[in-house]
Formats: sequence, structure tokens, C-alpha cells
Amino acid sequence: MWPRNLFILLFVVLLGVLQAGCEKSRLPTPFHASDIGAMFTQADFRLTDHNGKPRTLADFRGKVVVLFFGYTHCPDICPTTLADMALMMRKLEKDADKVQVLFITIDPERDKPELMAKYVPAFYSSFLGLYGDEQATAQAAKAFYVAFLKQPATSGYNMDHSVGAFLVDPQGKVRLHAPQGQSAGWLAEDILLLLAGV
Repeated sequence: MWPRNLFILLFVVLLGVLQAGCEKSRLPTPFHASDIGAMFTQADFRLTDHNGKPRTLADFRGKVVVLFFGYTHCPDICPTTLADMALMMRKLEKDADKVQVLFITIDPERDKPELMAKYVPAFYSSFLGLYGDEQATAQAAKAFYVAFLKQPATSGYNMDHSVGAFLVDPQGKVRLHAPQGQSAGWLAEDILLLLAGV
């Protein structure tokens, strides 16, 4: 588990990155989400999907990837985000097969492959859940400036974590950050622009 001061530091760094992205988005841009491409030159991960297949970002070249970090025991934000992503896929219609949604767990202690395989595709059949050990999880989170912290709760524990989704273009470059609550329609519009090579 990360010390609290490291969590705070990473949270501050993330805010700075996203603020910079928001500053860029004030310039003329066709995207609804914040353009953060300049901040992410080599973001990647080495994790395993819920079917047991090792994965890196390169596996999804040719598709737009929408990824976010969460956990299956999340009481509100994570299931809401997955539901929004499912609506986004339905709005994309025939272009949905050119998009891969990835749910990266920050709670490998509880999010075992069997649970991920039931939980994640329940929202949309093509969604993939990714997991790793504590080190791989921490490395993936660090690559995307995502902070998370285990917090005691009345029943077990909860995970505090950064929110929002990252959009990766078909060439494998992280391009956009969509804030929590971004509409499915806006996400779909941004994805279509990325698919068109914008």
C-alpha cells in the first residue's frame, strides 16, 4: 500500500497534468475531452486480462482504447462509469468494434480473474478487465498519473482513486482525458474524431 504522502503527491501531480490539459483545451480544438497528448509520451502497462491473456497497450493498436482505473467493489463511480461506457458503445453503432474499453483494477487483492470475468463484460460484452500484482498495478497507475489509496471502512476497505477516462488513438498514443461524468455522446464524438485521424 502506498504511503499517504505519496498518494497526496501523485494526486497533486495529476491535478497539474490535467490542468495543463484543460489549459490546452481552451485553444480551438474539436474535442470535448482535454487534450493531454503532450503529457504522455510512453504510457503503457503490462497486465493480464480477465481471460488470462498477458496484455500491453500495443495489443490494441488499430483501435481507439478507452481506459480507466477502478475496482469491482466500488460503490458508485466505477459502475456508473462502466454503464456510461456501455451507452457510449451503443451510440457508436457500427464503429463500436473499432473501440476497446479497458477497466484496470487498483484492487488486485479482491479483484481476482473470475470476478473480473463476471463483472466487467456484464456491462458490455467486449469490455476487458485487466489486473496485475501490486507492483504491476502500481506501475500502470504511475504511467497514467493515477493515484489510489486503500482506506479502512466499516466493512473491509474501500479504495480512494483518481477518476476519469483516458482515450488512446489507434496508433497507441494517449491523447485525451475525459472527466468523470463526461456524457456518452461526447465520448462517442471524440472517439469518432480519433478514428478519423484527427
